[in-house]
Amino acid sequence: MVSFLVRDYMKSGIILIDKEQGFTSFDVIAKLRGILKTKKLGHTGTLDPDATGVLPVCIGKATKVCDLLTDMSKTYETVLLLGQQTDTQDISGKVLHKASVTCDEEAVRKEIVGMVGKQLQTPPMYSAKKINGQKLYNLARAGQEVHREPVPIEIFQIDILWMELPRVAMRISCSKGTYIRTICNDIGEKLGCYGCMEALRRTRVGRFDISSCFSLGEVETMMADGTVEDAIASIDSLFMDLDAVMVREDSIRLLENGNPLLWSNIVEAGGTDHVRMYHPDGRFAGIYQKTTQGYALRKNFLE
Repeated sequence: MVSFLVRDYMKSGIILIDKEQGFTSFDVIAKLRGILKTKKLGHTGTLDPDATGVLPVCIGKATKVCDLLTDMSKTYETVLLLGQQTDTQDISGKVLHKASVTCDEEAVRKEIVGMVGKQLQTPPMYSAKKINGQKLYNLARAGQEVHREPVPIEIFQIDILWMELPRVAMRISCSKGTYIRTICNDIGEKLGCYGCMEALRRTRVGRFDISSCFSLGEVETMMADGTVEDAIASIDSLFMDLDAVMVREDSIRLLENGNPLLWSNIVEAGGTDHVRMYHPDGRFAGIYQKTTQGYALRKNFLE
């Protein structure tokens, strides 16, 4: 694998926002457009207005990886409130049922641990998922309920942070498309006392952790003092599991035109099937796939 110094290239990249309660994900994008003075932004993995935490926002050419970030595994910290069920499956909804919580901590722990693994989950009506081009929450607000096909998800790990019945705090690591509200609802149903989500904070998206996030206020301050680029993760930081390959000086035009590259066009081949390709000046050019003769472009990020 080639070892060389790759310079920071911050015109495009990913900035991690710690979304505040009360803001929609689209609110965050709208505010960032004003702060960063740029229109080409995209968020990944919608968070409900009441939820907080990691919201990766892609800038410029990084918007090409929005779908990739959405597909990454996620970690949440949530509080389950037992004893009631709501139409939205969280505390903000209309209460549908109430029940006394008579189960003990051991029974609660057993049901929570039993949620780990692969399973089918029915998306809640109050969600951004689309059916026939319409978002479910719009149908739900109009008083309609439609059939939703269960989708495969996986709960990788659940840690109980504390338990003071009727409340249980949990850390949940899961696959894309998992609704934590529905997990809380399902645990309550299994215990026979109902349950809903009282609080939610996303603490990780893929390799991006809450400790690397910034509030909108902090981004505004950094923009004002000229240090905002220090907060933007480079696009290639998403692909650090791939080997890095650099194009030779005499093959720059092939790279810039997106042409396939032969073994003779690169400094040294990488071992992975896909590689991070770099311009001789250190700029990240894109993701290339190994072929029998060299590498072929799969996703271009060259500025």
